[in-house]
Amino acid sequence: MTKMIYKAFSKKFFGAKYERLPRTLLICLVVFWGLYLSHIRVQIAPFIFYLMTGTFTAGVMWQALSSEDNASFMENLMMLPFGRRDFTLSYIAALGTYVLFTKTGMLLAVLLAVGNWKPAEVFTALLWGVNGVLMTAGLFPFRKYWYAKSLWVLLSLALVFFFGNRSWFALPLAANGILAFLLLRQAEGYSFYLPRREKICRGKTHKGCSVWRYLFRYLTCHRNYLVNTAVLWCMALLLPLFIGQRENRFAVPMGFALLSMNTPICILLSCDPALEQALHSLPGQKKAFCLPYCLFIFLCNLTADGIFLFSLQVQKGGVGIPMIASAFFFAFLSAAGSVLLEWFYPIRKWKIESDLWHHPRKYAVPSVMLLLAAAFALLLKE
Repeated sequence: MTKMIYKAFSKKFFGAKYERLPRTLLICLVVFWGLYLSHIRVQIAPFIFYLMTGTFTAGVMWQALSSEDNASFMENLMMLPFGRRDFTLSYIAALGTYVLFTKTGMLLAVLLAVGNWKPAEVFTALLWGVNGVLMTAGLFPFRKYWYAKSLWVLLSLALVFFFGNRSWFALPLAANGILAFLLLRQAEGYSFYLPRREKICRGKTHKGCSVWRYLFRYLTCHRNYLVNTAVLWCMALLLPLFIGQRENRFAVPMGFALLSMNTPICILLSCDPALEQALHSLPGQKKAFCLPYCLFIFLCNLTADGIFLFSLQVQKGGVGIPMIASAFFFAFLSAAGSVLLEWFYPIRKWKIESDLWHHPRKYAVPSVMLLLAAAFALLLKE
């Protein structure tokens, strides 16, 4: 039974013939050799290496576990008789393999190519990635006990922060992974099932349709989108700390480009294929939907840019009319580019929502903005 459940989930994540796995490994290999042969080297402390691997894996794993796309698939499997541990361990093994190979593997390809690592450090990083999968899966069924969950996470981060450079760091890390595995064995399979939310269809009825109402209801139903936006705004507050007193002309436009990478709000059509199909089939929807959607992304981008400029003015000073005008320019241009990509080139053939968040297309608009920022910085005066 365990093997059957694992195979069912693996085929969902990797494709019917596991065709996605060799393709992803090939991409990781190309990225690794491309960076390695370019002789780009970055000095990174081992504990930073572990911290990046573990937190990234844990974040992607949490997104994957929270994916509503798994709801209907899990409903069908749960109609079959299964043991409590059979379903839990099979599901987490398949999902963990998917996260480690398709998401963490790409991060490791970059870090291994630009750093000089010892075999023991690479092994510890892999162990920290597995630990991130087990910890996240072990904590997910106990979401209500946020205080105990937060304490465990903080202790784990403190462990890697203070002792990550020690040679014996793998031992407590392995013990932490074993503890997470024992906790996972006690979890019910039903605790990983998240029914599809229908809150977006509830509430006060209205005579007419409103794109703005839809967008705000969608965000209230997907709180993780709001969390991502809040994290982006916190990053906007901290960005001026990395800008020198004489670097405003070059750094500020690049800061605008980086703050345009608000992935969740730029994939609303890709993550809802039914809506995307309806909009393309009904007349007049290009203008009716795209204009409010563009304005919505523009306001989100402008808010992040405004926080960035406010923090820059408080910490460094020197914010003038040209910088404010460039904030409007970059916010609008990135919003228009995101909407055009969603309308003409929506992401399809994705397996779970995490694929949308980490799809390479997310870097298309910010990359163009960075190129424009490099040119625009020459014209922007301090």
